[in-house]
Amino acid sequence: MRFAPVAAALSLFLATTASVSSAGQTEAEPRAAMLIAQGQAALEAGETQAAIDAFEAALVVDPGYTPIFIELAEASRAEGLQGKAIRYYREALARDPGNFAAISGEGEALVEKGALEKAERNLARLESLCGETCPETLALQARIAVGPPERLAAETTEDEVASN
Repeated sequence: MRFAPVAAALSLFLATTASVSSAGQTEAEPRAAMLIAQGQAALEAGETQAAIDAFEAALVVDPGYTPIFIELAEASRAEGLQGKAIRYYREALARDPGNFAAISGEGEALVEKGALEKAERNLARLESLCGETCPETLALQARIAVGPPERLAAETTEDEVASN
């Protein structure tokens, strides 16, 4: 019983320290940073699967570094896996709700899936958070203006004709 107050104070201190250190992580661990750089180089070279592999390895090395999820989402989009990309963006948003890149990227992936209404919600959210002239807002506006890929637009038109 004599140690209960000390134990409680120590556990509170450790819990606070752990939450602050994981929430405020601004740089990746050096090994993860190296893997992220490899993944970015592979993505630029058009080797999307190699990029995904590097980013996943970086995530194993440093699971607390949120930008890895955005990199994984970008690589997944390049691979044509918009659903998977949306999951990665949402994981990044769960960790950092105000991440403009994740909001914009998710919106772009939603457009690529044909979910324009949901993408417009992301655009409204971005406009309220960072304004109408921030780069992420402009990128999402441009993607929404282009619309979904032609194959989705053609499928929608065929579905509309079939239902009439």
